[in-house]
Amino acid sequence: MKNWTLNNWTRRHTLIAGLALILLTNAVALLGVHRNRSGEPESMLTLTQRELEQPYGWGMNRENSGVSLRINWRVPSAEKYWPGSYSGGNPAWLDQAKMASLGFDARPSKDMQDDFRWSSRQLAKEVLLVLELDGPAYQQALQRAQQYAAEQDAKLATLPDDKAVQQSAKSAHEEARREEQDNSRLFAVDAGLDLNELRAQYPDRSRYAIVRAQVQPQSIGAKGEIAGYINRISIDEINVPHEYHAMFDIRVRPAIIGQTSGRTFEASVAFGQRLEPWLIDITAAEK
Repeated sequence: MKNWTLNNWTRRHTLIAGLALILLTNAVALLGVHRNRSGEPESMLTLTQRELEQPYGWGMNRENSGVSLRINWRVPSAEKYWPGSYSGGNPAWLDQAKMASLGFDARPSKDMQDDFRWSSRQLAKEVLLVLELDGPAYQQALQRAQQYAAEQDAKLATLPDDKAVQQSAKSAHEEARREEQDNSRLFAVDAGLDLNELRAQYPDRSRYAIVRAQVQPQSIGAKGEIAGYINRISIDEINVPHEYHAMFDIRVRPAIIGQTSGRTFEASVAFGQRLEPWLIDITAAEK
């Protein structure tokens, strides 16, 4: 009887402690949300389905009532004809000097053994990342795609019966079309540690959002030069309020999923005092 009473007491207090921990965690999360959304947003971007995508597989589970959108951002490419990688990569601007300014050990390694020791000590670090919407970085990507298509057309004019050249020209025009109509226009263009300094450099709050991101140093080249790799932005998903769920239900509007052209919605996304995004408003647009 004594053991049963003791076990019952232990289970009851364990349950109480668990519930208290859940309540405390929720309270901390709500305080964080309140702090992030207090006052004027740090920035406000108008994004479309080009920059906001539904995580793969959403909508297939009828029991899942939550809806979220993932921020679809890009890294400018150093390659002439490569459109740029999505959600991470090695931008040319994140070079050795920039990595040193971010507080990383950017001294070149002396040999392979030194490079191994250096690599084993380097961990990812959270920094401030500047995301540019429909600016020079996107225009450069668009011009590259159009230039490549024009070059393939010139080749096709000299070799009109060459099947390989025909296919290259067709693929180049398809890529140019995707760049113009479908691909994300949101690019990572700079990084730093001081929010005020970055905002002074990029004052347009409707074009430049500053977010937190994870950056990893890497040793590249035979001489052990140092460069940076953007692993991810710290918060890349945005919850969709319940009143907008129907817009993203594949049973209601299947055309939104896997959309290949046109613009199907516009969303006002705010980035708050903690640089965390949330959805202000979203409206459907004509295809």
